[in-house]
Amino acid sequence: MSSRSATKSLPNEIWVLVGGAFVIAIGFGLVAPVLPQFARSFGVGVAAASAIVSAFALMRLLFAPTSGWLVQRMGERSVYLGGLLIVAVSTGASALAQSYWQLMVLRSLGGIGSTMFTVSSLALVIRMSPPAERGRVSGLWSTSFLIGSVSGPLVGGALSGLGLRVPFVIYAVALLVVSVVVYLSLRNSELAAPEPVGGIRMMSFAEGWARPEYRAVLWSNFANGAAVFGVRMALVPLLVVEVLHQSPGMAGVALTVFAAGNVAVLFYSGRLSDRWGRKPFLIVGSLVCALGTAGLGIADTVPWLLATSFVAGLGSGMFTPTQQAAVADIIGPNARGGPVLAGFQMAADLGTVLGPVAVGALAQQASYGLALAVTGALLAVAAVGWAVVPEPMRKRVPDKDVHVECDHICGADGADHQLVSHDAKIDHAVSDAAGAPVADSPVAPVVTDADPSVQHDADTEPTARDSIAR
Repeated sequence: MSSRSATKSLPNEIWVLVGGAFVIAIGFGLVAPVLPQFARSFGVGVAAASAIVSAFALMRLLFAPTSGWLVQRMGERSVYLGGLLIVAVSTGASALAQSYWQLMVLRSLGGIGSTMFTVSSLALVIRMSPPAERGRVSGLWSTSFLIGSVSGPLVGGALSGLGLRVPFVIYAVALLVVSVVVYLSLRNSELAAPEPVGGIRMMSFAEGWARPEYRAVLWSNFANGAAVFGVRMALVPLLVVEVLHQSPGMAGVALTVFAAGNVAVLFYSGRLSDRWGRKPFLIVGSLVCALGTAGLGIADTVPWLLATSFVAGLGSGMFTPTQQAAVADIIGPNARGGPVLAGFQMAADLGTVLGPVAVGALAQQASYGLALAVTGALLAVAAVGWAVVPEPMRKRVPDKDVHVECDHICGADGADHQLVSHDAKIDHAVSDAAGAPVADSPVAPVVTDADPSVQHDADTEPTARDSIAR
């Protein structure tokens, strides 16, 4: 199979997860429009109704480390299916809730299940992606989730006429269907199962934190959570009504235009980052999103509002899938990095929780313009951070360039071929083992001049993922 044709076909398991992400996102969008009204139907105030939404996000944040630990101990598939079932059962039970506090408990349980399948599904996508296609896969995964998120509220609003409880039932059934499809698709998958020989290496949060690229991606995802998922959802509707004196429906138009900017570049940016590297898209995307976000603060007309929303969406679409691909590069396909992925998710969740509170207070005390300028500054700082750290994506070294007469150590993907002195060989081996993923099979002996017959497994023995990439 030629390399050109190989890159056009992805494993079926990845398409299953991409489809699952779409159904999960559209289902979540079904209940989002009716959830506050449903909470209010129990006779509580606006603050208490909003707390239902916050409880879900808070439990995602608090349970993320445990989700990462579960992925390390139980494997991605079990945690993914367990999380889906928890959300399905808690959502279905929410439709039967008879009091506000029952709804609060059930939505909190849903937040736990949500973080379980979020961390584990991203871990599965990373491990099953051919190394040369990580950006493309991240773009697909993000695009499916985004389209589902945009479509869900539209469908949910239409279904709200059937009653406030019906969307919960529909979402629960959809999650059960996804659980069955994922189980049947991945049950006998060799690609999804950890390779049995030698076990699979566990990457700790400390190992990830030791790498400047990981620290940069944590900050950029925090800024992403604050600016895109937090401040935008909280402040743009208020800006539209209180500053531009438009109807609340115009806020929905502005958010849809932002999503359109995302969709326009989301898939292509991830795919092109496989060719050109992650940093160009992370830096430029963060700066473009920063400019669009700050521009929202000085919007005095509807056309300006929509134009800046579209620009911010373009920037977000450039760096969002590339961030995920960068995390995949840091972990590698041959290691399990539950705590690393949990930290990545927690950064966005923390930004989503803190951003609206801090920036909203700034808008109230000063102005929307200053508040959104500060939000844009968070993204600009993320761009600066990416400018000073190494490129996360490591280039493969062609087999013809690897000579057995040289002492060498290669990264998990056959990358980072380094010539080392015989005396420093052990130090480099220990350093690589601590800072980069290793193969699922036992670590091969380092090639020496005295034993030229030994071949390095990462360069010469294709794994299931490498054979797909080729």
